[in-house]
Amino acid sequence: MFRRYRQYRPGEFFVVAADTSVGGGDYCAAQFLSKTRLDIPTVYHSPEIATAMTPLVHEELEKIFDQTGVRPVVAFERQNGGAFEMDRLAALNRLHKYDIFLMQGFGTTNNQDTIKLGWDTNTGTRSNMLKDLKNAIDHQVINIYDKPTITELFSFITVQTSSAWKAQAEKGSHDDLVMALAIAWQMYQICQSPIQETRKSDIPEDNLFHNGWY
Repeated sequence: MFRRYRQYRPGEFFVVAADTSVGGGDYCAAQFLSKTRLDIPTVYHSPEIATAMTPLVHEELEKIFDQTGVRPVVAFERQNGGAFEMDRLAALNRLHKYDIFLMQGFGTTNNQDTIKLGWDTNTGTRSNMLKDLKNAIDHQVINIYDKPTITELFSFITVQTSSAWKAQAEKGSHDDLVMALAIAWQMYQICQSPIQETRKSDIPEDNLFHNGWY
């Protein structure tokens, strides 16, 4: 379920985004993006439903805090049971080793802003998410080690629907890893890194200057 590509380092700040599933051949996927090093050392990917993913992601988030000393920030996509799982994840966070992402949206009651746990992918956010992710990949900003993620990126195409052009997985392919990565990249841009004294010696020499995409 977890694919790991390197160890977590002291002082690293992570944003974690998950695309949820309710079954039917769909996958749950979570991308663990290091804002400190601009890479993705851990990926969760499983055909199990979101209720099975939540406790496993919870354990990984606690592990990140234990090894980095920095609380990661996590968001599940609110669709497909994600809203319920966000509440559940918040309840599991008894030791406060991670933070839940709070998404601000425009409400309909008294024209006031509403705050939601997790990430809401909708017609207003989806196109910007994918455009920003494409721009980051085109400019080789993120280190992506996970081959299934790269495969999904190559099978992500733009098709014409009855009303507009839409970016989506080609027929017979999945987009769970891509959507989770797109959410993580939005969180990267939104979430402020905590003030952290990270020594140069804590960062491997081969990652001090490398900024490419696998």
